[in-house]
Amino acid sequence: MELSGTDILVIGAGIGGLAVAQILSARGANVTVVEQARQFKEVGTGLQISPNGFAVLKALQLDEALKERSVEAEAIHLRDYRGRKVLSLDLKRHNRRNYHLTHRSDIIEALVCGANSANVEIRLAHRVENVVSGEKPHVRLGDGKTIEADLVVGADGIHSVARSCIMGTLAPYFTNQTAWRAVVPNDAENLSEVVVYMGPHRHVVTYPVRNGQLRNIVAVMESKSWTGDSYTQKDDPDAVQGAFSDFCPHVRELMRQIQEVHLWGLFRYPIAPVWHKRGVAILGDAAHPTLPFLAQGASMALEDAWVLGSAIDAADDLDAGLARFHMLRRNRVRRVVDSASGNAGKYHLAFPPFRWIAHSILRACGAIAPRRILESYDWLFNHDVTSEH
Repeated sequence: MELSGTDILVIGAGIGGLAVAQILSARGANVTVVEQARQFKEVGTGLQISPNGFAVLKALQLDEALKERSVEAEAIHLRDYRGRKVLSLDLKRHNRRNYHLTHRSDIIEALVCGANSANVEIRLAHRVENVVSGEKPHVRLGDGKTIEADLVVGADGIHSVARSCIMGTLAPYFTNQTAWRAVVPNDAENLSEVVVYMGPHRHVVTYPVRNGQLRNIVAVMESKSWTGDSYTQKDDPDAVQGAFSDFCPHVRELMRQIQEVHLWGLFRYPIAPVWHKRGVAILGDAAHPTLPFLAQGASMALEDAWVLGSAIDAADDLDAGLARFHMLRRNRVRRVVDSASGNAGKYHLAFPPFRWIAHSILRACGAIAPRRILESYDWLFNHDVTSEH
């Protein structure tokens, strides 16, 4: 489909929104991004961009910008909560490259530069209250103004206004898990590794970001209740320190360095059964929210952005392109979401004999056939949407 002269409005200047804006603008569309935040600021913490997501950034010619702001992971280690090694996967040795560890604000900065270079208009402090589909879809802003477009793309996260327009509200359920996020100075070893410490009912993930200057910490604990509803809710650093006080000295030392920590409840949202309706489409977390146990939220948004652009480009009209986009993505994202949901239980084994058996099996597999373990993830990491669509 020829996009020249087509007006496209993207809701949300996150990873998926900025990427799809650049992709559609490069194909000739007039693209505007509206974002409710008043400025791009130091928000969020670390992200993992696996090779499948990196492939999209490379196609957008943003790969060098990412490399300048990130750490390329050389290994992934699983340890028990006492610090004993369970499994080590040497990415570099087994030629698994382009797995990058970055701060969210750094990749957003790169994507903003890419969008600006593609002549995308970005409007901050524009909060969308309502989206209306139809022959001429439009959005209503918080100040009462409306913006019309030929296509509205909702890249506005789990509380998506665009999704509500397409199919109403999706009811999530609490997974009985809460997560703390923090960033601390990386004063110790600048190792290019992701380390997961697995304990009873809890786990900790840590890795370096920002060229090794900082260390990202995600600490997850099972919990029976949750009353908050925000990614920006702050907590007392003493709370996370106390929750992991029986972990190994390295983890406890990382926890002691935390000056500011955010806490949120982990909810499982169903994948939206419908992703488009009369000139309105959704992607990323708006369409298929995922738990963070496979580190694929950012990479799935990047894949979505590329496939949406390619699907529209190859179709006769917008409706056909949006239908093709959904068809191409639905099975893959479902597999990713299901895989992420299944990992939590593997990290949180509590019954000591069961945990010992499971960890012993992992140690044996790692010693005998580490390449085979990495190959079991080839379906995920080797999937390159830029060469397939």
